Amino acid sequence: MAFHIVLVEPEIPANTGNIARTCAATGTILHLVRPLGFNTDDKTLKRAGLDYWYAVEVHYHDSFQELKELYPEGRFFCASTRSSKVYSEHRYEDGDFFVFGKETKGLPQDVLDAHPDTCIRVPMTDKVRSLNLSNSAAIVVFEAFRQNGFAGLS
Repeated sequence: MAFHIVLVEPEIPANTGNIARTCAATGTILHLVRPLGFNTDDKTLKRAGLDYWYAVEVHYHDSFQELKELYPEGRFFCASTRSSKVYSEHRYEDGDFFVFGKETKGLPQDVLDAHPDTCIRVPMTDKVRSLNLSNSAAIVVFEAFRQNGFAGLS
């Protein structure tokens, strides 16, 4: 079982590092869409991922469109606080992509508009604008594994 986490223009290295650690723990493939808000040699990025970077399959893309063209049959679930559907309302399958936007702005509207049936959100109170990016990614990917009996995890 292999899921994919896509970070579109991530800005905070610690979030990307934490997500990389989740990817290492689950065998999830990480896709980073440029431009990145940091250098991949950043100490914060490395520290957050600890010594697990060797266990992460990372792919870099110059645009989200480039990524989609590489996976024309892929199902892309786009996370947004503006979505009406909760992440747990979908049935996830091997190979699905979970797409997250930059920390300060989220995903571009054209990406959301291109995936109206697969936009998802994590429910929360109205006291905050959003959850931390790495927390949101972990919540969604572990739901996908839960739905599939935690296949491949021990």
